[in-house]
Amino acid sequence: MAAGLRLEKTHKHPTLHLAGETLVLDLCGGLWLPEHRTLIVSDLHLEKGSSYAARSGQFLPPYDTRETLACLHEAVVRHDPARVVALGDSFHDARGPERMEPGDRALVAALQEGRDWVWIAGNHDAAVSEGVGGRYAEALTLGGLLLRHEPSPGDAPGEIAGHLHPCGKVAMRGRAVRRRCFVTDGTRLVMPAFGAYAGGLNVRDKAIDGLFPKGFTAHLLGDGRVFAIGRAQLARD
Repeated sequence: MAAGLRLEKTHKHPTLHLAGETLVLDLCGGLWLPEHRTLIVSDLHLEKGSSYAARSGQFLPPYDTRETLACLHEAVVRHDPARVVALGDSFHDARGPERMEPGDRALVAALQEGRDWVWIAGNHDAAVSEGVGGRYAEALTLGGLLLRHEPSPGDAPGEIAGHLHPCGKVAMRGRAVRRRCFVTDGTRLVMPAFGAYAGGLNVRDKAIDGLFPKGFTAHLLGDGRVFAIGRAQLARD
């Protein structure tokens, strides 16, 4: 471990409090709100592989949707939520639902059965409005929380957003480790991207860093547990 670096090991699914609400940081990259029986995921980017093939002829193995939905299925089975909220960019583009394989479409329908399923509009999929079940919304309020796709500029108490795909980088045992992460200052929270092909932006980038002028903690999704790491201990790319 690099000198001066302190990693705080937390539980497999650590609990935080934001705007008077209890948040469980799921190791899968989802957020569980037990008092609302709500599972939140962000930036699924379903059908990203087929989008690249259709637009540019660039081939990516076409298994991203299935892999992402398999992870989501595991989280849904484990929590049995009454509500699932997808925080935007659920599809990589507006025609993503049209390109879904029948089996993947059937899995989405099965996951939605008996649940309030909310698709928050994102910048990639704002035009998607039908054919995938559930309901669409620009934002959603739950208790003291405001769920939306893009983080608001300035202060935003109780806001939970996605869009930025945060990743934290640390130096450990002579090597760099980069992982998806939740980012919070105890007032607002930015979620990691859930999608298999979503990629990530370093939390020290100004687009993320600037949202937390007084500092933040990044909760990195590690192997079997979550690591809480302060801003000063996170490296730039």
